[in-house]
Amino acid sequence: MPTRNATARWEGDLPSGKGTMMFGGGAFEGQFSASSRFEEGVGTNPEELIAAAQAGCFSMALANIIAKAGYEPKSIQTEAQVKIERVDGGFGITHIQINTRAEIPGISEEEFRQHAETAKENCPVSKALKAVPKDVNATLVS
Repeated sequence: MPTRNATARWEGDLPSGKGTMMFGGGAFEGQFSASSRFEEGVGTNPEELIAAAQAGCFSMALANIIAKAGYEPKSIQTEAQVKIERVDGGFGITHIQINTRAEIPGISEEEFRQHAETAKENCPVSKALKAVPKDVNATLVS
């Protein structure tokens, strides 16, 4: 199995410094700063990258679980919201909200929600972030 990587470069102190983050495969490069992380400044931040990883991993895991249950998922769209807050004199990621909408012919709402819970608990990113509480809101669309 491959090892994935990304790099980050930071220049200056925390309040006035700036940085860039890059995916190892070259698909993304973005600027980040204290303002883009702790306020609403321009740029990205580590929490957005964690949210992207969670949303992508969850969607893939859910598609796999659904297919193994005998259904053919037409589409799965997932948004993950990663919350960062002041905790214990610093900052911490305190919650991840996963919102997913899927079109899966023939599946019941109950079975779909059960599979979504399984994906939330078992996708590799969720496992890596086990210390962070997560909730999933799963909606079927037609």
